[in-house]
Amino acid sequence: MSEREFFRFLCAVGFFLKGQTALVQSQHTVMAAVGDSACLTCRLMQFKDVLQVTWEKILPEGKKYLATSFKYFGQKVSREFKGRVEFKDIDLHNSSIVIMNVTDQDKGCYRCLFNTYPDGALTGTTCLHLYELREVFLHVRESHAAEEVVVSCSATGRPAPTVTLTVPHYNSTSSTNANGTVTVTATAVLPRLHVNSSRVGCAVRVLSGPETVVSEVVPEVKQSPADGDDVESGSHHRWTIGRVVGVGVCVAGAAGAAGAVTFMVCWYQKRQNPQRKTSDLLTSIRVRSYENNKDIQE
Repeated sequence: MSEREFFRFLCAVGFFLKGQTALVQSQHTVMAAVGDSACLTCRLMQFKDVLQVTWEKILPEGKKYLATSFKYFGQKVSREFKGRVEFKDIDLHNSSIVIMNVTDQDKGCYRCLFNTYPDGALTGTTCLHLYELREVFLHVRESHAAEEVVVSCSATGRPAPTVTLTVPHYNSTSSTNANGTVTVTATAVLPRLHVNSSRVGCAVRVLSGPETVVSEVVPEVKQSPADGDDVESGSHHRWTIGRVVGVGVCVAGAAGAAGAVTFMVCWYQKRQNPQRKTSDLLTSIRVRSYENNKDIQE
């Protein structure tokens, strides 16, 4: 075979393979959260006599068999993936598998093979990418300067989450943890005069996953012109903090006189230290993120 004939042969083979692959439609990238389920789908674009559809994972050293759906013999799942992989559709022209409770070992690319007669194998490829969002914290507290409020929002995930505060200006920092996750913190210092009784929010997202939003109202604290002590609105602020942070104290008080004793001690300490301001109080909201994953549409 001459060099020219050899290159003609390569072009013909390349065109054939391209045509074979184009017959199968698949989603190039599928996103899923660690611990959730991932749905992988391949669709045969032309009607063929499909004898079976096989799914396998593409590895650097070769491939790993997952499952097969047969025209006459039902479905078969590899022993390694039993209980974690199942077929969603029995239609051999539109094959979908669901991988449940995905872990880092599941990320990578997968191949679907439609074994047809008389055309042979028609293939498609889809790649699974994982993300993780563990916790989101929103804190609202007074600064050392009583006329300022500090708002901070932190989130831990993998890859690094995007943390956005609903204020005009804020600073962001990040740190990498030993387990490979990244903690991102957004912080803003706001003038209390402009944010009293206002709601501040924080939006967190990892890659193109669902957005998690948390918010909190900045408690209004007014001071009397005479001595700077908190007035009624400040007292309401302290009650709100006690309800969130001091739930255990309330429960103990219901069982006996411990609640009354605690109240008297706090009142006495306040009288002994009249300079103590509400800046010593901290509002913390801890939100565990959740995601409603949906079947990925093609």
